Amino acid sequence: MKPVKLNLENSNDYFTREAFKVLRTNIQFCGVDTKVISFTSCESNEGKTYICVELARAMSEAGLKVLLIDTDMRKSVMASRYSDEKGIIGLSQYLSGMAERDDIIYTAENVGFDLVFSGIFPPNPVELLGSKRFKTFIEEERSNYDYILIDTAPVGIVIDGAVVASICDGAVIVISVGMVSYRFVQHVRQQIEKSGCHVLGVVLNHAYKADSTYSKKYYGKYKGYYYMSEPYQKKAKKVSGRSKR
Repeated sequence: MKPVKLNLENSNDYFTREAFKVLRTNIQFCGVDTKVISFTSCESNEGKTYICVELARAMSEAGLKVLLIDTDMRKSVMASRYSDEKGIIGLSQYLSGMAERDDIIYTAENVGFDLVFSGIFPPNPVELLGSKRFKTFIEEERSNYDYILIDTAPVGIVIDGAVVASICDGAVIVISVGMVSYRFVQHVRQQIEKSGCHVLGVVLNHAYKADSTYSKKYYGKYKGYYYMSEPYQKKAKKVSGRSKR
């Protein structure tokens, strides 16, 4: 495994860290059989990559062994945003037979988890993600990690995320407040469930302070389909999610 340093945002404020701890705990309560989890969204820029990275960090802080895989082979920002590493070899090279396992798994020594970058953008991402080689890779890594978090392309835009979800134990939809409609989210949920994957829940991103007019306007809009545990409801209203895609 190759060492790499991730350039992470300074998100050490109390409520942000607590929110990710609650998310970590809720995922752990999904059971020991829920180890491989995909994260997707309806649109671009809803913050799923940020959520994946920060959740992986929260899990590693709790002593869990985590592998984060970037499968967005169309418009990934993980390598460019979080690393200064040059010549990164990623998932697309592995799935196309141009690299081996040890070439693509990096160890983020400053945060304590392993990750696989998406690699160069291929002309056939759906075929690669639906290949037997990818499925075998995931199955082999199950025994090496406590959790495998998979960052996928937005299901509301391309089908890649649903293809990935078909080999996962569960999926989480990241929704940015006020960005997408109820109907759009339901469509994305149905696409994931058609793949045979259970939707574990939703992460509401960009939730502003309780006294914000923006929050009051949009938080109620999502109550119809969004469930949060009571502790998370209290904290999420106080969190200002400064997230990027």
